[in-house]
Amino acid sequence: MSWVLAAFLLAEVPGVPTVAEALDRLETLEVAEERNASTYDRVLFPHWSTVSGTCNTRETVLRRDGVGVVTDEACRAVSGTWHSPYDGGIWTMAADVDIDHMVPLKEAWRSGAWAWTTEKRRRFANDLDGPQLWAVTDNVNQAKGDKDPSDWKPPLRDFQCVYAKSWIAVKHAYTLTLQAEEKTALLDMLLTC
Repeated sequence: MSWVLAAFLLAEVPGVPTVAEALDRLETLEVAEERNASTYDRVLFPHWSTVSGTCNTRETVLRRDGVGVVTDEACRAVSGTWHSPYDGGIWTMAADVDIDHMVPLKEAWRSGAWAWTTEKRRRFANDLDGPQLWAVTDNVNQAKGDKDPSDWKPPLRDFQCVYAKSWIAVKHAYTLTLQAEEKTALLDMLLTC
């Protein structure tokens, strides 16, 4: 990854910790088996809430993560350029870009969000204050699905450090659990830093 792209990504997405901070936070996370997977439903996480005027969370992230983004009167991105940190893809159509939840909604559910209020799940699904939401290549996001780092890593190895730090930051901010395999995979990715 070019240093320009790396600087662009890190400057735009808030709350990515340093390696030392990520390691400290990782050690505070509880290791536990996942629970309640069969009761998950995406509607339990109201997402793409209105942020300002006619702009929702998705549109806000597209503007934050894009370059030269132009929106119409309904706040839809009609032009711009997006660099996907997961695979290095460059896109000029917003339809080719998904907004990924760093920690997928179903993964959060299995890791403790099943016990949250709907309002807390809404905050999680629309969190613009931490490194939870990223504009990425749509088919790469679909390949990730609800997998944790023990089952999926960004294809772009140069981004795995930021990915691990961001994943840890989100799990820590929301006091979510992780599995032993997930912790090992995160530590392995931190070694790429």
